[in-house]
Amino acid sequence: MFGISRFSMFARLARALFGSANDRTLKAYQRRVPEINALEPAVQALSDDQLRHKTDEFRERVAKGETLDALLPEAFAVCREASRRVLGKRHFDVQLIGGMVLHAGRIAEMRTGEGKTLVGTLPVYLNALAGKGVHVVTVNDYLARRDAEEMAQLYSFLGLTTGVIVPNLSDDERREAYASDITYGTNNEFGFDYLRDNMKYSLAEMVQRPFSFAIVDEVDSILIDEARTPLIISGPADDSSDLYRSVDAVVAKLVQEPDVFDKDEKLRTVTLTEHGSDRVEQLLHEAGVLQEGGLYDIHNVAVVHHVQQSLRAHTLFTRDVDYIVRDGKVVIIDEFTGRMMDGRRYSDGLHQALEAKEHVEIQQENQTLASITFQNYFRLYPKLAGMTGTAMTEADEFAEIYNLEVVEIPTNLPVRRIDTDDEVYLTAAEKYNAVADLIQDIHKTKQPILVGTTSIEKSEYLSHLLTQRGIPHNVLNARHHEREAIIVAQAGAPGAITIATNMAGRGTDIKLGGNVEMLVKANTEGVEDETQRNAVEEEIRQIVGTHHEEVQKAGGLYVIGTERHESRRVDNQLRGRSGRQGDPGNSRFFLSLEDDLIRIFANDRMGAMMQKMGLKEGEAIVHPWLNKALEKAQKRVEARNFDMRKNTLKYDDVMNDQRKEVYAQRREYMASDDLSGVVAELRVHTIEDLVHAHIPEKSFAEAWDTEGLTKEVHRILNLDLPFADWAKEDGMDAEGIIDRIEAEAQKAQAARTANMGPELMRLIEKQVVLTSFDAVWKEHLHALDQLRQGIGLRAYGQRDPLNEYKQEAFQMFTAMLDDMRLRVTETMCRIQAVSEPPPFPVVDTSQTQTSGPAEEPVPHELQAPPQPAFGFAPSPVPAAGEMAPAGGEPDTETLARWFETTPRNAPCPCGSGRKFKHCHGRLD
Repeated sequence: MFGISRFSMFARLARALFGSANDRTLKAYQRRVPEINALEPAVQALSDDQLRHKTDEFRERVAKGETLDALLPEAFAVCREASRRVLGKRHFDVQLIGGMVLHAGRIAEMRTGEGKTLVGTLPVYLNALAGKGVHVVTVNDYLARRDAEEMAQLYSFLGLTTGVIVPNLSDDERREAYASDITYGTNNEFGFDYLRDNMKYSLAEMVQRPFSFAIVDEVDSILIDEARTPLIISGPADDSSDLYRSVDAVVAKLVQEPDVFDKDEKLRTVTLTEHGSDRVEQLLHEAGVLQEGGLYDIHNVAVVHHVQQSLRAHTLFTRDVDYIVRDGKVVIIDEFTGRMMDGRRYSDGLHQALEAKEHVEIQQENQTLASITFQNYFRLYPKLAGMTGTAMTEADEFAEIYNLEVVEIPTNLPVRRIDTDDEVYLTAAEKYNAVADLIQDIHKTKQPILVGTTSIEKSEYLSHLLTQRGIPHNVLNARHHEREAIIVAQAGAPGAITIATNMAGRGTDIKLGGNVEMLVKANTEGVEDETQRNAVEEEIRQIVGTHHEEVQKAGGLYVIGTERHESRRVDNQLRGRSGRQGDPGNSRFFLSLEDDLIRIFANDRMGAMMQKMGLKEGEAIVHPWLNKALEKAQKRVEARNFDMRKNTLKYDDVMNDQRKEVYAQRREYMASDDLSGVVAELRVHTIEDLVHAHIPEKSFAEAWDTEGLTKEVHRILNLDLPFADWAKEDGMDAEGIIDRIEAEAQKAQAARTANMGPELMRLIEKQVVLTSFDAVWKEHLHALDQLRQGIGLRAYGQRDPLNEYKQEAFQMFTAMLDDMRLRVTETMCRIQAVSEPPPFPVVDTSQTQTSGPAEEPVPHELQAPPQPAFGFAPSPVPAAGEMAPAGGEPDTETLARWFETTPRNAPCPCGSGRKFKHCHGRLD
């Protein structure tokens, strides 16, 4: 005990003498601030054209070898002056420090309202001078568009181009945006574009440039909260809608009965008891779902999976908390932001189980075609930085996973917000009544109030209480997300009361008195007369100025939390809405023993102690000890979630090594104009495997399986060869057989090339190699998914599941490459030119879905615009018959152009009405 106390004393003494690690880091950056400020008079004296010309000067200096670090003071000074002229905003000194932190590839933690968006312009401008492209990553499409539109004025003034990546853009639009000096977009869009690029069939179709530098806004949300889940691009699997409905009807009855399942809310798992297994088997037999045998017989494995997912849907997922039903669809609610996640779907059949539970249309299940975690995606950037208001609590994870150091940036003005200790009640009803009482009292003073809730259900319950009392208010949750920016922006007006889920706050400032820009935009929409617009704007500025003083006197924004969240960061984000830029403010959290955090994670003695104290109804306990106890509970949950994310990453790292190898090989294939050598090499390996499988090493001819070899060579190489005769020749061995088969195969391939023409054959070879590679990779991903789901059971045999996964995944990868060689060889040996393609049913199996991010252990999927199978990118398709020669059948030159320009799933240009891949694009 004495040793610990003495260590603490020395640690405090060291901090007092030398400062904390954060203080020492800040001092290094603060030394450069005077250098930037000293340049300001000279920069201010420049004309607009001279200031803009500075960008060309900087680029020339970079091209000659000058480093960006050396340019930093001048570039920051130029960017600050341009911002003052264009945006009317001059960077504070602390914002210069934030910019330096970002340029150094670190995370800048800056309080809400400190102007992180403006801070980002400094390192973005500096790094864009290198000409390699800078990506600015935001949490949603609204912020990506807003920031791109606003900051593009600054970048354009300085001679730089700006692009933005949002959903539903064409490949050409995306390519143009990525070619810009600065590109804004969401983490999902950047990640999905990376996956889609690696499913394309030529380098020209790819949209992204090589990665250079990315700044992640709200870095804790993107790299921590969403990192538990991979991005997935998936295609349709077999339809089993009827089975989901039948099983749902059984499980809906089952969960009403006692002692049929055990639920663990900490781990969010549910399992059938022994009695439950017997009971569900009986109900399934009665419903006709199980035709024969028991539930756990091997042929009923699919039914077991459906039962498990339906059980989870009924017991772990709550409507209006985890999801809502909107327009006949189950829409997921993001647990961290409270936003609707349109188009995203839980995977592994869970979303279908929820659709069956809610009796809406059941969408088809999906199969993974490509996937990557956010951890591995963002680690692809040579240089990565981030900014947020809340990162220090996760500093260890940022350092361990991303090698990112967190630097806490001081505020421009001292924080004046008063944070009151939590109030803890026995029941949720008492808690909400206390919240309503406090709101009623504060509302009389005209002090604006922001109330944070954890779900739609709870926000609407509190809204009902206020409505009964006649208190006017706004509700912001996933049901009313369309008005988010307007509601949040005006939440600081006198007497405003805003009830919001976690979605309120990120990216939109709550300004005391109201947000002038938002009010001007709302009140001048459709007004074209400039004089009239100016008059409206001036009137609004005067009103907001008056309201600002009124709210300042009332005490600023009052933030009320109705529950502690699992993560301290979310609580800090809510608190941080108040007290921006030195404004006054207040914050207080209300809790009850029925809250999930206390009920599931906090110490059981807390509830027992409070009840022993004899609390009366409506009374609360307020004590700093309670705050510490709750903080410990939150730390335990954060540590558990960190372990889950690390576990996900460990398994994904195994796939990531394979993914990088596959994607690099694909790019080599796409970059090559002639893959005949690759095809020949794959054929040689295939022939060697065939011969060695039928001719044992150092064996006599009598032991050779010539009959089997004859059949396999005919099946795979399309050759009829006299192996029995060859075996009788003196001195003939396996190597001699291999040489003869390869000679015959080369001769046959040369004949096919002469028949079709070298140009067309080169196109076909590339298509066959890439499509075969994609097909085996897709099957490999599916096999890895299956392996991953059951690998944990190896622990019961005293074996490490991760090591087992690594070993088997490597063996499966080797088998995948063998399968790829076989497929390419077999296809190329059977290709022939056809004058009249055989009739094929036109069946569209090309629809794919873009999925992710998927939570573990509860994955979900994102429905994206349909993509062609194996990544054939949409491109202009010739009109039917447009390219067909007058004589009817296309000549070799025309057919070669068709192969180069026509997507596989597009209608054939000959006008037959069939798909190209089933007509003149048929490869066998």
